[in-house]
Amino acid sequence: MDIHRFPMNEDSIEIYTIGFTKKGAEKFFGLLGDANIDRLLDVRIRNRSQLSGFAKRDDLQFFLNQLHGIEYQHSTILAPTQELLDEWRDDEITWETYEDRFRELLNEREVEDQLDQDSFEKSTVLLCSEHEPDHCHRRIVVEYLNEHWGDIKSTHLT
Repeated sequence: MDIHRFPMNEDSIEIYTIGFTKKGAEKFFGLLGDANIDRLLDVRIRNRSQLSGFAKRDDLQFFLNQLHGIEYQHSTILAPTQELLDEWRDDEITWETYEDRFRELLNEREVEDQLDQDSFEKSTVLLCSEHEPDHCHRRIVVEYLNEHWGDIKSTHLT
């Protein structure tokens, strides 16, 4: 199981990220357990889709609690709008345009003020569907929070 860690100092906030696609339940929950995650923050727009399999909201919440005692939360302020996501998935905009517009959206929402920075003292992972963080909004969220809070270290569980 791959956990990509970066050096931290004692004042750093570490935020993990994970996508559920291209992972079976064993690997997914194993990664969360190996990383000692306390809280999963679901940053998907739709968290009840039948296509999500074990990552469907109610099932995920049950498995997280039963397997590792992980708290589940859903945060739509950290998700793109459906329109923005559809434009990118339908190739109407480039990834670079998507990133710029999503950062603008985070700024408009003032997520750095809407989130409780102290809640990230719990070992937190951001969940989305994308396997890798390169083309996923969860990476952009971590970068945005680093710009506003400073000293955020990200660990992508793959």
